Amino acid sequence: MSTAASLSGVKTRRLAGRALSHLVLIATCVVIGLPFLWMLSTSLKGSTEVHIFPPIWWPARLHFENFVVAWQTAPFGRFYVNSLITSVSGVIIDVLVACLSGYAFARIRFPYRNQLFVVMLAAMMIPNQMALIPNYVTLKVLGWVNTYPGIVLPHCYSVVGAFLLRQYFLSLPDALFDAAIMDGLGHGGSLIRIAIPLARPAVATVTLTYFIGKWNEYLWPLIVTNTQNMRTLPVGLAMVEKAEYQIGPEHLMAASIFVLVPVLVVFFLAQKQLIAGIAAGAVKG
Repeated sequence: MSTAASLSGVKTRRLAGRALSHLVLIATCVVIGLPFLWMLSTSLKGSTEVHIFPPIWWPARLHFENFVVAWQTAPFGRFYVNSLITSVSGVIIDVLVACLSGYAFARIRFPYRNQLFVVMLAAMMIPNQMALIPNYVTLKVLGWVNTYPGIVLPHCYSVVGAFLLRQYFLSLPDALFDAAIMDGLGHGGSLIRIAIPLARPAVATVTLTYFIGKWNEYLWPLIVTNTQNMRTLPVGLAMVEKAEYQIGPEHLMAASIFVLVPVLVVFFLAQKQLIAGIAAGAVKG
């Protein structure tokens, strides 16, 4: 009886702990999700429903025309094109630099390798704002102000990505790279055929992180562009918010969803790789 009672007590505590953890997760999801639900509901409200107090959570009739008005009020099509070009090209360059530098610091022996890696990490302590004026002056001399290279190239460095990928490459078995050398593969072949495929979850995590950062980047595109045709989505959304265009709060929320949707789509497409990366990191410690 004592053994059965103890087993029952263990099962009860385990179920109670699981229920508590689920309650905490549900409460966290509700807290995080409420702002998004409010943004979505506001984007579907009429002009009078937005100003009702106490506020209503869901409109009586869905006003999908708010998205049409928001899209037509500002050139969001052009903003989308600019954001896609700068984000995708910037991410490709960043991930390429991160893979090359991470592999070099992990698998290539050269003088002062560890010291140079520390110097690279020290660059993380320099705020990006300190480089705004030097970068702008340099781009003005090159004639790259208000151009795609001017938006993308000054921020094509991947210190965090190089660090993460270096740590992942170091965790791979040395025997794989020794076998690749015996088969005649150089460092380029080892990187493309062994390192990157095995580090796919880490590469996906780095890619998603940089895409979100570049898609939401506001300060540098605002500084380096001076015409409407070169503005990105965050800058265009700020234009709407600051009443350069006369629209209501419901249209502003609809415009905000334009900015949010691509990030959500990319996140859901990459979530399997992200989960695999988290699991691999947990196993490797």
